Amino acid sequence: MAATALVAAFGAHDREAYFAAFAPSATFVFHNYDQVLASRGEYEALWDEWVDEGFRVIGCASSNQAVTMLSPTVAVFTHRVRTQLAGGDDVVTTAERETIIFQRLDDHWLGVHEHLSVDPVSAT
Repeated sequence: MAATALVAAFGAHDREAYFAAFAPSATFVFHNYDQVLASRGEYEALWDEWVDEGFRVIGCASSNQAVTMLSPTVAVFTHRVRTQLAGGDDVVTTAERETIIFQRLDDHWLGVHEHLSVDPVSAT
């Protein structure tokens, strides 16, 4: 499944495999970033800035996964994700909910939109 590979690549900090899971025109909305990223290239540039500042994904665990097929070529993937991140000398664990819309393009499922929000269950 495309979502499983995407989550695994992110958790392994495998930049190439992670970004290859998204269409070039994919858009991204993150609760911890004040702008909508209008393309995969914009997100890649931001990722590289974060890496320059010491960012590294140590691992992530996905739970409560669900896939809703909207058509034979569009699927919505939702899950809860707990991620361990290094930021310089600090290691933090985030608890978030994520929605990724996948579209079947040229015989591959690619993410075309990602939305990340704080998991309200863990925020209480």
